[in-house]
Amino acid sequence: MRKSYRVKKESEFQRVFETHDSVANRKFIIYQMQKPGQKHFRVGISVGKKIGNAVHRNWLKRRIRQTLLEVKPAIKSDVDFLIIARPAADGLEMAEVKKNLVHALKLAHLLKED
Repeated sequence: MRKSYRVKKESEFQRVFETHDSVANRKFIIYQMQKPGQKHFRVGISVGKKIGNAVHRNWLKRRIRQTLLEVKPAIKSDVDFLIIARPAADGLEMAEVKKNLVHALKLAHLLKED
């Protein structure tokens, strides 16, 4: 993802956390904040140290980013959101990551209706 699609600064992460608008499934938690008039969505990804070593954490972040690229046209544009991986997400195959992440995005109503 290009830098313009990322929530990078700590203050931006905290602003999204403070909205308290979150949904979760067994593998991922999604916090979101509406930003009307924004050109495209922005996402922050957090994988904590409870998930394996650095190799496993980076591996999982790459899979999350790839899933977001695949569903990018369907994601609403006026929102900032954070994806937090739970320890149960460690060791998932790509298909499982995609299935669980899309499920969490649907719970958060972040995917556009067909």
